[in-house]
Amino acid sequence: MLRTLSAAFASLALFAGTVAATADDAPKAKGPVTCSIDDVHSMAMFRVQHMGAGAFWGRFNDVDGSFTFTPGTADGMKFDVTIKTESVDSGNDKLNQHLRSPDFFASKDFPSMTFKSTGVKMVDATHYAVSGDLTLHGVTKPITANVEFVGMADGGKGARAGFEATFTIKRSDFGMKYGVEKGAIGDEVRVVVGLEGTAK
Repeated sequence: MLRTLSAAFASLALFAGTVAATADDAPKAKGPVTCSIDDVHSMAMFRVQHMGAGAFWGRFNDVDGSFTFTPGTADGMKFDVTIKTESVDSGNDKLNQHLRSPDFFASKDFPSMTFKSTGVKMVDATHYAVSGDLTLHGVTKPITANVEFVGMADGGKGARAGFEATFTIKRSDFGMKYGVEKGAIGDEVRVVVGLEGTAK
């Protein structure tokens, strides 16, 4: 009987240890982690009102750069993101050409837009107010983005982390005034940026 109970307790202890190990599978950063942005799993989307009616959505497919963070704190957090304007994608080839023209992003003259963070305030354990300089259409303006830490995991090929940022800008502030005066296209643009990066 004693041998049976001992064996049972040993099995229970082994099971408990296995459960504990599974619960701890998620990587825990001890210091700042710097990630290279994975352009396959990252994108930027924008929404603007069209003809005073619907909300038109578009996206940018080429997102590059890096971010640094320590989970649970704003210490050392920074973002350096570059988006190729030529990669604008509306789902319509003719409209894409217009969006790349001088009426909008003027991709030949301004091939990229950038965001470089200058400061971070922690809102709660997973949300941050990230301020920085946005350069678009040759104009640089300070903005503040609401940034959410989505998660961090290691699927066996190295640690990955993800963030999602949202902010609103006025096109006219960056010299993009096409359609604003007649109300054909809204001035305010809502931007959503999804970032996934691999730890260096």
